[in-house]
Amino acid sequence: MENNYILFFLILQIVATGAYFSLSGGDGGINPQNPSLSSISQLNNAYLALQKWKSSITEDPSGILNTWVGSNVCSYKGVFCTDSQDELGDPTGPVIAGIDLNHANLKGILVKELSLLTDMSLLHLNSNRFTGTIPYSFKDLSSLTELDLSNNQFSGPFPTQVLFAPNLLYLDLRFNNFSGPVPQQLFNKQLDAIFLNNNQFDGKIPSNLGNSPASVINLANNKFSGEIPFSFGYMGPRLKEILFLNNQLTGCVPEGVGLWQDLQVLDLSFNSLFGHLPDSISCLTEVEVLNFGHNKLSGFLPDLVCSLKNLMNLTVSYNFFSGFSQECSKLYFRNAGFDFALNCIPGRDMQRPEPECSAVPGGGLNCLRIPAPQPLVCGVIDNP
Repeated sequence: MENNYILFFLILQIVATGAYFSLSGGDGGINPQNPSLSSISQLNNAYLALQKWKSSITEDPSGILNTWVGSNVCSYKGVFCTDSQDELGDPTGPVIAGIDLNHANLKGILVKELSLLTDMSLLHLNSNRFTGTIPYSFKDLSSLTELDLSNNQFSGPFPTQVLFAPNLLYLDLRFNNFSGPVPQQLFNKQLDAIFLNNNQFDGKIPSNLGNSPASVINLANNKFSGEIPFSFGYMGPRLKEILFLNNQLTGCVPEGVGLWQDLQVLDLSFNSLFGHLPDSISCLTEVEVLNFGHNKLSGFLPDLVCSLKNLMNLTVSYNFFSGFSQECSKLYFRNAGFDFALNCIPGRDMQRPEPECSAVPGGGLNCLRIPAPQPLVCGVIDNP
């Protein structure tokens, strides 16, 4: 009976105004059109979902939800509507296209009824105080392309259900309390951006990391362990930034890293990586930031790395490098940052004491290299 009453009320209101609502800034504008029964049904579902969610929010210091009154959901602050169309392109009325409550400082939980918002393409909840887990019903958000839950207090395992949203392109879970392993499905998903940093994720990084077509991947400040997957060197050409810093990773830097010639930022700092840097790094012709600091890397830092034309910052501090080439010294004259402190470089200031350099960690480590008739080097041209 309650649902029928709400539906009847919506019909009366829309008939009386002869109007429907469209996306316009923060609150929706009004256009003289009659919505279809399908649109009325969607707005009815939206009203039920948003009122249920409102009742679960315990603190709203800015009074944002004071506007969430009445059946006109398109007038709610932070709720955006747009005109929908049928298969023939004819207008059918307004639907909720997005919810943006970034920095609202709301405290509460997410409710399963939010999955009724099947036309919603973006949900932005950055910088609030939401807790609990992500409802399993989020798998039904068939139009969702952007999900930003960052900087909250969510917990529990990785919310695998969101990966079933068929159109999801942007996933931001950073700065929460999610824990446990990351599912392989994540890197098979056609996501453009993956932000998992600053959580409690652990275990090995899935071996299919290289399947991801993402342009940005941030796994920093978690508890990932084991080696960097070999597939890391065979990721899609769209990759621009990838960050592994401050985890518990071991093993070598994969040779295949040099295959991403469009990569701009690579940060592997604050792990326990061993061995030499692969020559293939010379292929990173577009790279601007390379950070290998706070690992257990060793060997000689070659011209091939320091001569990268777009390099703006190279950090190799807190490792066991034994020297660097003259080209590396020129980075200062290029106004590029170069931090090589606390290594084992003779004749240089701020290096490790000799006893620490007598036994290089991982000195006997045999790093797997790509089989090739000659070394994979892109920074120089070999003449036969």
